[in-house]
Amino acid sequence: MSAIAVELPSEIRAACDGLTAFARAEVTPRHEQHRALLEDPRKLYREDGRFSDDAVALIRDVRRAAARAGFYTMCVPEALGGGGLGHLAYYAGWEHLFRLCGPQNWLMLYAISHWAFGPSRLLERVTDEARKRILEPMNAGDASMCFGLSEPGAGSDAAALATRAAPHGDGWKISGRKIWTTNAPVADYCIVFAVTNPALAAARRGGISAFLVPTKSPGFEVQRVVRLFGHIGGDEAELRLDEVFVEPWQLVGELDRGFEAALYGVSLGRIYNSARAVGYGRWALERAIEYSKVRETFGRPIADYQGVTFPLAESAAELHAAHLMGLNAAALLDQGQAAVKELSMTKAYSVQVGFRAVDRAIQTHGAIGFTNELGLYHAWHSLRIVNVADGTNEILNRTVVQRLMKGDTEL
Repeated sequence: MSAIAVELPSEIRAACDGLTAFARAEVTPRHEQHRALLEDPRKLYREDGRFSDDAVALIRDVRRAAARAGFYTMCVPEALGGGGLGHLAYYAGWEHLFRLCGPQNWLMLYAISHWAFGPSRLLERVTDEARKRILEPMNAGDASMCFGLSEPGAGSDAAALATRAAPHGDGWKISGRKIWTTNAPVADYCIVFAVTNPALAAARRGGISAFLVPTKSPGFEVQRVVRLFGHIGGDEAELRLDEVFVEPWQLVGELDRGFEAALYGVSLGRIYNSARAVGYGRWALERAIEYSKVRETFGRPIADYQGVTFPLAESAAELHAAHLMGLNAAALLDQGQAAVKELSMTKAYSVQVGFRAVDRAIQTHGAIGFTNELGLYHAWHSLRIVNVADGTNEILNRTVVQRLMKGDTEL
């Protein structure tokens, strides 16, 4: 029985059903077979913090299997060789996977092309040469990329980039630093955003361009893996570019208009993280409900105590609202609307209630909720991060207020 009155289109429901079958056939068995590798950080990561070669091979295997099955590029525009299902399918597919697999079967992260790691509408305006060299292997799951926007001095204020692309011959030489670049330690390519017209950039009227850069280019360096929460490895990195030469075929879209692509990428990130938060929240809530039925104290199941169950009821209401908000924001994007206010509200609300749901699930389980075996701890970490990623809650609230003050008061 659905809690949502309006059904998703049949092709999206079919895709979600297919993702369930794919996860059971390709994701769960790999985790069971390679649990000693995937659950032991000392084997999962190298000494420098990057994924081990065996882990990278498993990730690539899942991407390739998903590409063969048609799920990897199902939301990529048809013009780029994908299924063209759009933003609503992107939200629904990710929410479904996060709820189904939870944080422990994390290879499912590679079942759908993540907007910053693989093909997406972000690459709609690449050159024909880039399509041949880069897009085709990415569509097949053979290669991946990363999104080089944030800098040590340009986080929330992404327009304040210090990275420069200076003309050189018939191309440019890029110099600068990037940080918080997810997937960079293993990526084959990076979309690098750099200032190409300092005057326009200073006036915030453009002047920023996007380039597809192979990570093995001379002068391109992954300086370090950024470790989080005391982990010995990770997937975030700091990059250094020292006069990295790029040719005209590597330009994405128009010169000096790259920031438009950056903003669209961030919008996709907000859809993804909203789905992630709701999916993990629902996954955690379901486990808390089941545990409350079987765990007994003083001769009664803890489900009999309102102090235990009322917080779960609150999370159910919050997750239901966040789910509806996510579906609505994605549908607005598919209609061609910018949905700036709606997307900002959705992401800020979803990540907070998703985090709260996981935290309440941990509390319901008591001490066992902190253990690695349950995975609640991993979901908690993940959702704490997404309260900052792709726009902090404070920045998103600021955006909502700005839209309201300009007269955009439809709710």
